[in-house]
Amino acid sequence: MTDRLLGKTALVTGAATGIGRVVADRFAREGARVVYADRDAAGAAAAAAAAGQSSRAVTMDVSAEASVAAAFADLAADGWTPDVVVANAGVQLFGQDAEVADLDLDVWRRTIDVNLTGAFLTVKHAVRGMLALGGGSIILTGSPTAVRGEGSDFTAYSTSKAGMHGLGRTVAAAYARRGIRVNTVGPAYTETGLVSTITNDPEARAAIIGRIPMGRAGSPADLEGIMVFLASDESAFATGAVFAVDGGMTTL
Repeated sequence: MTDRLLGKTALVTGAATGIGRVVADRFAREGARVVYADRDAAGAAAAAAAAGQSSRAVTMDVSAEASVAAAFADLAADGWTPDVVVANAGVQLFGQDAEVADLDLDVWRRTIDVNLTGAFLTVKHAVRGMLALGGGSIILTGSPTAVRGEGSDFTAYSTSKAGMHGLGRTVAAAYARRGIRVNTVGPAYTETGLVSTITNDPEARAAIIGRIPMGRAGSPADLEGIMVFLASDESAFATGAVFAVDGGMTTL
């Protein structure tokens, strides 16, 4: 590793598993102090312990403002206000999310609460801390479903990701002159526990991979490099952008 994030304090939501865990681990290897944030307290604690002494865990339910506010307040009190925040926590309710005419309101609300309201609350409290620091970098985990019809039978999930893309652009414009950058990373189908329903269905997996020009699924490791770049000062002039890491899917 190259210590590209030396001197940074980074918080990653959904960091107990999947993309969040892999990105948080890479941030730690790049020299950052890393906060592993997750509503799974035991999972976050185990991940932080494995990363080493410059990491810590916080229990955070991103859909509940009291939980998010308390986590950021506790970090600030300990001198751990993040200047890098990755809003990554999310859900995709397989077997429940559906085409709009068949979608239950409860499924819609649960998805929006975590994916979009959760991103809003994470960004809100991240920005408050970064204003006190004089700047920072926020990274959102988006999706091709936000910009194309890829998730036509996942109305709630696709809409939540479209909202997240809009949130990123809006906040980037609002705070650009105050030193806060906001960018979105859009991975294609990435094999983690979140999408095990597809991974374990050979026909569904083949169909989605067939729509990726590179002809393979993504892995969390495919996102490490772009996340490090956006967290680092190397991306100082990048804000309000969407960086597609999707094997060419959005070129179709």
